[in-house]
Amino acid sequence: MNDATKTYDLVIIGAGPAGMTAAIYAQRANLNLLLLDKLAPGGQVVNTLEVQNYPATGTINGAELAIKMFEHTQELGVEFDYGTVNRIELDGDDKILHCEEGQSFRCKAVIIATGTMPRRLGVPGEEDFAGGSLSWCAICDGAQYRDKRVVVIGGGNSAVEESLYLASIATELTVITMLDLTADPSACDKLRAMPNVKIYEWHDIIEFTGGERMEKVRAKSSKTGEEIVVETDGAFEYIGLEPTAQAFESLGILNKFGYIETDEWMATKVAGIFGAGDINSKVLRQIVTACSDGALAAQAAARHVKSLTK
Repeated sequence: MNDATKTYDLVIIGAGPAGMTAAIYAQRANLNLLLLDKLAPGGQVVNTLEVQNYPATGTINGAELAIKMFEHTQELGVEFDYGTVNRIELDGDDKILHCEEGQSFRCKAVIIATGTMPRRLGVPGEEDFAGGSLSWCAICDGAQYRDKRVVVIGGGNSAVEESLYLASIATELTVITMLDLTADPSACDKLRAMPNVKIYEWHDIIEFTGGERMEKVRAKSSKTGEEIVVETDGAFEYIGLEPTAQAFESLGILNKFGYIETDEWMATKVAGIFGAGDINSKVLRQIVTACSDGALAAQAAARHVKSLTK
């Protein structure tokens, strides 16, 4: 073993709601643990303007909720570090986590809570404008479109919620979705009623065009074949999420879609490795269900560690 390798009972990979909840429960179970993430704590919730369905908080900004969760872990004394795990090595009952940054960690149990990342369209112009006038986070980048024109691509909850925010600051908002609007009906009704919003349903994006910044979005109706060209100052994509578990493929714990398969205790088929949150194969991906996963995974991990020390 590398002398620089730190040893823990449990390492939690990912500091979103699932990972932070797991850390809270594991710390209270007296495990020696590390909470690890390649980015600042919070996960996808940081990019949410308003959370309205997390009990006891009312309406709360996503980043504020993430901060409260992380502060809770710190009040309990949870150790946090930055690192990008690119491989888990099995060594008897131990797991050795290897990070891109060069550090490694040895532990008895691992909870993988790496979550998801935004899916991309893969159309011409997307890479040219990505990170500039094409973004996946209205909370992060929406302010630049005050009194400007902007396009939102997608019709689910995230697309509609962020559209409501963008419509409140932009002069014109155009929503383009491959199907119809599938978000909560009340939110859809609110969006449709806004005077500066135009919605194109059943349209596929063909390309993004422009110079240094995006100028036009071209789309085609999947029903009539008619093409539209929308002039814009920028666009946001909300077309779904993809799992971020490629680093764990060699463990044989992923399904054909790249999500982690677990039992009701969040255990994978590899003893001592657990999944939690949006990275799991599940029917509902919400903050509250991620927290539930994290609590269950921590309890199961604590039992696993205890079984090895008898």
